[in-house]
Amino acid sequence: MNETLETLLAPDEPPAFTVGNENGTSPFLIIADHAGKEMPRRLDQLGLADVDCDRHIAWDIGAGALADMLGKGLDAIVIRQTYSRLVIDCNRWPSTPASIVSVSELTPVPGNVGLSEHQKLARRREIFDPYHKRIATELDRRRAAGRPTVLISAHSFTPVFESVARSWHVGVLYNRDPRFAHILLALLQHEAGLVVGDNEPYSVSDASDYAIPVYGERRGLPHVELEIRQDLIAQGSGQKKWAALLARLLPQAYERLGSA
Repeated sequence: MNETLETLLAPDEPPAFTVGNENGTSPFLIIADHAGKEMPRRLDQLGLADVDCDRHIAWDIGAGALADMLGKGLDAIVIRQTYSRLVIDCNRWPSTPASIVSVSELTPVPGNVGLSEHQKLARRREIFDPYHKRIATELDRRRAAGRPTVLISAHSFTPVFESVARSWHVGVLYNRDPRFAHILLALLQHEAGLVVGDNEPYSVSDASDYAIPVYGERRGLPHVELEIRQDLIAQGSGQKKWAALLARLLPQAYERLGSA
């Protein structure tokens, strides 16, 4: 990778984010930080094989498609990240080592080794910043218009991690403000046959997350991060099923929040 490159993305490459259902009237704003797996051509797939670029290390399988379906079901705007988290992770603080990793789940990422500050900055400037600027702009617009907002951050997780099977179907994640998450958690737990994780298989923190601390907590918005097991939403049928379930339960949770 050439130190003198002024830009990372060529003019004909996809933008850093996509916006779906932009004029949705719902209070829900859905974001998907790890929706995409695109790689800028100049990075030559970061030296990875095709099979690795399709794995969870590169993106949250099914999360973007689910977010789009849920947005339609709720009439909610959806903002999705286009590029692989291996280029730069849009749910990590850019100042931390987790922003651009040299090893992901034991897999070396050669194209992320020995990067200069110039190269790191290009990734932030062209991928991370535009995505988050669009989210912030949407939140500012809604606040100025007096519109209520509930932030839904959509993710997915692997059925097995480091040889350990994960029994949860969905995880409800939160940190300082559990109000909305706890209501949704209770609703999901009442659904027959669902194994629901309470801050499992991950939890939210300032060190490990960006979107919830910055957009949910700092702005005082009701919020939740949802992690759905990938084998349940890898295909269209599963995505439709989960989108329908969440489109039914999220408005119930919002109504209960308002009456609490």
